[in-house]
Amino acid sequence: MDAFYASVEQRDEPALRGKPIAVGGSGRRGVVMTASYEARRFGVHSAMPSARARRLCPDLLFVRPRFEAYKEASKVMRGVFKEYTSLVEPLSLDEAFLDVTSPLKGPPSATLIARQIKTAILERTGLTSSAGVASNKFLAKVASGMNKPDGLTVVTPGEAEAFIAALPIEKFFGVGPATAKRFKALGIRTGEDLRERSRPELVQHFGKAGHWYYRISRGIDDRPVSTSRERKSLSAERTFSDDLATLHDMDEKLSEIAEEVARRMAKCKLTGRTVTVKIKYHDFVIATRSRTVPSGISSTEDITAVARMLLHGEPPKRPVRLLGIGIAKLRETDSVGAQLVFDLPGEK
Repeated sequence: MDAFYASVEQRDEPALRGKPIAVGGSGRRGVVMTASYEARRFGVHSAMPSARARRLCPDLLFVRPRFEAYKEASKVMRGVFKEYTSLVEPLSLDEAFLDVTSPLKGPPSATLIARQIKTAILERTGLTSSAGVASNKFLAKVASGMNKPDGLTVVTPGEAEAFIAALPIEKFFGVGPATAKRFKALGIRTGEDLRERSRPELVQHFGKAGHWYYRISRGIDDRPVSTSRERKSLSAERTFSDDLATLHDMDEKLSEIAEEVARRMAKCKLTGRTVTVKIKYHDFVIATRSRTVPSGISSTEDITAVARMLLHGEPPKRPVRLLGIGIAKLRETDSVGAQLVFDLPGEK
């Protein structure tokens, strides 16, 4: 979907149409979740601090998120998908992979089906979408972002090699700003540059991900569209209006975040074994610490205990603007296991 949250807000509030808006918090520590295309022209983008967004675009209008409205639009969108194929793999509320090798209806053409789906979504939600059509998931995902908004990009098998060769390295799906910087430090700026590097060299610099980069630089991606994607992690985080300077204040906030994580885990009937604490300092430097426990945990008390253990193991020595807790190595469960007991450093 195109600027999904912002587009829903502009659809539902005529006064916002044609204006630069950002969905997110407008406070001093707020963060932009999604920006309208009018705002993006000024350089405003998701995950940007709201204060910086406002400096870039003084006329920027902030809108608080309405997740129920976004979920409703997503439900309609997925209903359209299901009319054409049962092989749908959601990536988020506003995007999904579809395998239309054997469509349930429509012409035997992925390109024509994509056009029909885009039209149906627009008619039923009033929102535009962009589609990528290709022979595998990597190419289709990249293509879907090439001509936004309201785009349709097709990469035929015969065009794949040239398409990848010309692709800037930061446009590769899965390559974020930090990884792109590492690539450029090695002189790798395009898909063509990447294709010239050997598998051992890429593995040397990027570990296991090097195998993936080697394959996608050659257009190789044999992952099937999976209708039951396994959740790998679950997390929650908070940015604070004022920096936290004391361990006591951080402990208090960790408990609140742990409670939110536990609530989400209970809703999904999950337990997890690996707890990660994320710390963003006042200067935006980010640190993470993880620990894997012997058996699955899901309660607020257990999650808080492990998170505090990680925090107290090396107490932050400078102000903290954000704390987060993530749980990985998840497993479905019908009941909550026995509570684990942890001692914090220095406690007896």
